[in-house]
Amino acid sequence: MSSAASEQSPGATSTTETSTPTSTSTNRRQPYGQGFLDTISTGWAERPESAPPARPQAAFTAARRDAVSAAFPGKRLVIPAGELKQRSNDTDYPFRAHSAFSHLTGWASDAEPGAVLVFEPRSSGGHDVTLYFRERADRTTSEFYSDASIGEFWIGPRPALAGVASDLGLATAHIDDFEAGDGDVVLDEDDDLTRFVSELRLVKDAYEIGQMELAVQVTASGFDDIVANLPAIVEHPRGERVVEGVFHQRARSDGNTVGYDTIAASGPHACYLHWTRNDGAVVPGDLILIDAGVEVDSLYTADITRTLPVSGRFTDVQRKVYETVREAADAAFAVAKPGVKFRSIHEAAMQVIATRVAEWGLLPVTAEEALDAENGGHHRRYMVHGTSHHLGIDVHDCAQARRDMYYDGILEAGMVFTIEPGLYFQIDDITVPEEYRGIGVRIEDDILMTADGPVNLSAAIPRTADEVEAWIARGGR
Repeated sequence: MSSAASEQSPGATSTTETSTPTSTSTNRRQPYGQGFLDTISTGWAERPESAPPARPQAAFTAARRDAVSAAFPGKRLVIPAGELKQRSNDTDYPFRAHSAFSHLTGWASDAEPGAVLVFEPRSSGGHDVTLYFRERADRTTSEFYSDASIGEFWIGPRPALAGVASDLGLATAHIDDFEAGDGDVVLDEDDDLTRFVSELRLVKDAYEIGQMELAVQVTASGFDDIVANLPAIVEHPRGERVVEGVFHQRARSDGNTVGYDTIAASGPHACYLHWTRNDGAVVPGDLILIDAGVEVDSLYTADITRTLPVSGRFTDVQRKVYETVREAADAAFAVAKPGVKFRSIHEAAMQVIATRVAEWGLLPVTAEEALDAENGGHHRRYMVHGTSHHLGIDVHDCAQARRDMYYDGILEAGMVFTIEPGLYFQIDDITVPEEYRGIGVRIEDDILMTADGPVNLSAAIPRTADEVEAWIARGGR
């Protein structure tokens, strides 16, 4: 049974209503009989009310809210969680709260649609912060049984104000008590607020780092699952989709879901950077590029890519391309230090890529000429994307940060980012010899910057060509 739109007005306060719904968006429902209406609110056990201890991130979210408060003195700030989004007709996509909302509240995979976090300025300075959301309805109201989008008869238990207040360490109030003001500073409507909450995530705290480590750990298990299932993947005519399904099972069983649409790109599909159709065969002799990440319940996600020889062994040309990409990744990792500009990571990878493709005779100019910022770029034909992006509660985290804080920013301890060079020779690219065409390789790792230098959080997932071949030979694990 799919979720559906409300049959009754959720604001009704009595179950002694007529059997004809007062508000409906579908003609397929059957009316409720008077016997149902007279008895539906009775015969239920008392629901225990409890005040759970604050969840582990509560102290961290309080510090984040303090930073926001200090940056916007005297202003009323409104940070919405967002609403359900329609998939088709009366079905919705799974709800995911706005990343800034979750970052500031700690309410993540269990957040309520329509919730709003409000910073109310105090005359004495600072803000009173309140989380508004729709509390679960009493069983004497029609919402309980007739509203298929929020009624507990349909979707299961919903949170109470007191429980959420204790859980998150936040004052709570019913959404009906929230009033928008003309002078409100609203997230995604105010550039300064949107920028600030994005830049606030550039440096992760201890809780966030722990969640990133967990996301990488579960993602590593997902990659093991793929390798273990390679025979079944090869056997199916749409093996790419089997890869996607195998990984999704791990993401849902051990995490919240996937952090983004899985890329399972075999053969020439590996040269399409965002191939998510995943409807192709996985053929021995080809490479398969898998870009996938698990989002854990806190909404933090990994983002990892490995490229595997489907038959278990790289050909000579495949190995040459693969090891060049790994060389570029290792060069990028080597320059990543606290105090270094973020863009230096990309520049180091590009130095290797340009040098090697020039050596292979694929460029009309020298590597030095290709690397000229103004007149070069010839090598980018084979790697058009960037080498790194910040990672966290969004797969492309901190995306609204200013350029001088992001691409031209300085690496600091606590930053988490990817290193993901690649080489892609599309099947119809006649600028390269035929033996290169249809080969696409990317290696992507998740990196934590510490005071002592970078740590590869995903280093346990095989990286070198030899390690990958041995991994496939043993069937994963």
